[in-house]
Amino acid sequence: MAEQTVVEKMSELQVDAGKKGGAEGGKDGGKKKAKNAAGDSGGRAELSPPPEYIDERLALYTKLKAEHDALMAERAAKDSRAIKVTLPDGKVVDAESWKTTPYQVACGISQGLADNTVIAKVNNSVWDLDRPLEDDCSLQLLKFDDEEAQAVYWHSSAHILGEAMERVYGGCLCYGPPIESGFYYDMFLENNEGVSSNDFPCLENLCKKIMKEKQPFERLEIKKETLLEMFKYNTFKCRILNEKVTTPTTTVYRCGPLIDLCRGPHVRHTGKIKALKVHKNSSTYWEGKADMETLQRIYGISFPDPKMLKEWEKFQEEAKNRDHRKLGREQDLFFFHDLSPGSCFFMPKGAFIYNTLIEFIRVSQSRKLL
Repeated sequence: MAEQTVVEKMSELQVDAGKKGGAEGGKDGGKKKAKNAAGDSGGRAELSPPPEYIDERLALYTKLKAEHDALMAERAAKDSRAIKVTLPDGKVVDAESWKTTPYQVACGISQGLADNTVIAKVNNSVWDLDRPLEDDCSLQLLKFDDEEAQAVYWHSSAHILGEAMERVYGGCLCYGPPIESGFYYDMFLENNEGVSSNDFPCLENLCKKIMKEKQPFERLEIKKETLLEMFKYNTFKCRILNEKVTTPTTTVYRCGPLIDLCRGPHVRHTGKIKALKVHKNSSTYWEGKADMETLQRIYGISFPDPKMLKEWEKFQEEAKNRDHRKLGREQDLFFFHDLSPGSCFFMPKGAFIYNTLIEFIRVSQSRKLL
């Protein structure tokens, strides 16, 4: 009864606050305003037709890639020479510069090794499996159980999610890094639009389609001024180019219609991602600055085996059941309200425990001072 009375009173306060300043919710990620645009009742669907910038970006990339491939073919014919590749066990493999790739070396050892390798490491630097070796080098072949390989795997998964987000929301992609457990991608949406969990099935289905297509990850080094033209539709990518890129050229990676600023490296193709789940979304600010644009962040997780995803889901469910915020409400210790999301309201039992702990701390401190 006490909780009901407090909640009713705070609901009245919330209504009053909404009447006075309803337009002040611009920094909530637009989630409440997204219902009409996002179709909260059933989620979103892939845009048809797709955003115009996708085809324009791809046309410029295709032209540049053809020029790059011609130069690489010329270099391979002109400058290729015999090189030595040293493996972790000390074995030395013969190869050709600008022709032999780490994947080909892996296949020479065993097809199983090649299939299970996520990324290569050349002279202690991660390296695309399909990128030709350039000189004598040491070579390691990393699987998913390696920390660096996991980061690459989740980074590639972020690009898959980014491709899906462009095709569903049509906004401007920002950053999409791997994190400690998975990955996320930030996107700017016009008109304070937001993301709903109802959108997740559409995004996941599109990601599965992208994975099934086995889109190759292509690396291309491009001049900065050309990239500013390629990404002229995206204010955020242009900011990155102008503020972060200090060299005349930098690299982009392509998978399917997605082309993104990226140092890489990546897995060979999108089919290497075997299980992917979109599991959370939130709002954030550009580069974490509260006075900058509000972005929509979507989180995902992926694995090379569907069984690993099921184990992850089971662990997440168990962790949710152990969450003190859930247990505290179930045991009538406290409750939360939207007007004070970071602070709980104690019920009698919770207040008793809190006061008892405070008294215990007071007594302990007093004894130390004596």
